Amino acid sequence: MQQLESSLEGRGARLGVAMLDTGSGLSLGWRQDERFPMASTFKLLLAAWMLERVDRGQEALDRRVHFEPSALVAYSPVTEKHVGAVGITVGELCDATVTLSDNTAANLLLARHGGPQGYTAFVRGLGDAVTRLDRTEPTLNEATPGDPRDTTTPLAMLQSLRKVALGDALQPASRAQLVEWIVGTKTGDKRLRAGVPGWRVGDKTGTGNQGSSNDIGVLWPPGGDAPIVVTCYMTQTTTAPEKRDATIAEVARQVARAVAA
Repeated sequence: MQQLESSLEGRGARLGVAMLDTGSGLSLGWRQDERFPMASTFKLLLAAWMLERVDRGQEALDRRVHFEPSALVAYSPVTEKHVGAVGITVGELCDATVTLSDNTAANLLLARHGGPQGYTAFVRGLGDAVTRLDRTEPTLNEATPGDPRDTTTPLAMLQSLRKVALGDALQPASRAQLVEWIVGTKTGDKRLRAGVPGWRVGDKTGTGNQGSSNDIGVLWPPGGDAPIVVTCYMTQTTTAPEKRDATIAEVARQVARAVAA
């Protein structure tokens, strides 16, 4: 991982990685306890939060949400088609938030249950004392170096991701729904997925200012072996987007090699 980080351009460029082989217990990390801007990776736990509220009887995936044009923010490929009387269901908002990273969808979900403060309370309930959401889309992508707002650590996010996607933080039906959404992600083909062709991958990408490029996910090896949880964060780099994607793909390749060793 040090060699990968050294290949990044820009003074202060950082790469953070955490991985866990849930079968053997093998864990590896690089800068795994340092804070990184979450960018849109926060949306995976946002969808999990909505499902947790469904489990508690406090939300319903078929509940319809209506909103005005003023709620639209940049990059909203799904919600821009559902303004006004048309509306959209909570389940459809979750799907759009995870699979296409629709920003308005994320904001609408946040607004339903306490905003960033409610989100942070949810992750605290998972036992995550690190991850924090302070703003909404798109300002949460600012990624100013040293600013703790809207950040996590690779290890904290890995632990929370494991609990919602593979653990018992959600009821079985809700956990299966979350996995369906992350496996259906359409924004990550050049990142973790590219490093392990032929594997089943469920992930959530994130891209922000300061060269921030992230991908977090669950990797299921072919043959039925236990899943591997990986979180990868990158920031403060001027490296071209294509090379940032390739770096994340290489992280997945190195993780796969480490597990197979």
